Amino acid sequence: MKKKTKKDLAKIEFLLMDLDGCLTTGHIIYSSNGEDTKIFHTNDGYGIVRGRELGVKYAVISGMSSKVNRMRVDRLKIHHIYENIDDKLIPYEELKLKYNLKKENFAYIGDDEFDIPLLKQVGFSCSPKSGIDEVKKHVDYVCKKNGGEGAVREIIDMILKAKKLI
Repeated sequence: MKKKTKKDLAKIEFLLMDLDGCLTTGHIIYSSNGEDTKIFHTNDGYGIVRGRELGVKYAVISGMSSKVNRMRVDRLKIHHIYENIDDKLIPYEELKLKYNLKKENFAYIGDDEFDIPLLKQVGFSCSPKSGIDEVKKHVDYVCKKNGGEGAVREIIDMILKAKKLI
């Protein structure tokens, strides 16, 4: 982990997440009728539920829109979903104002180039192991797990341990 400490992680109140490549492997399968299918990992789902129960807030900020995305977000009772977002800083700034939080209260997990501007703004930035190399140059932490294979859970557990909640 670069420069950041458990003390920094303990300040996190809000985890922002890219969806494709972070909560999923990034693969998108299209059926013959044009519906998309994605694979989500139950470890990430349980981590989100447990974190929410212990006070962590969440938002998904995705460059894409998908019925599957909304189904997963609804099932996990994630607080906010932003889709078709070109500038991920806009929802971040909205959430900072809405919850009266500072940058050190936010973490973000992203895996591709369009995530870099937001990764540079939050208090704790991370990438799944499967993130692109350019992203990994800009984050505080590279997960041991790939996107869609428990990377989000890894970050949630780090936050909860730093807060001494688990």
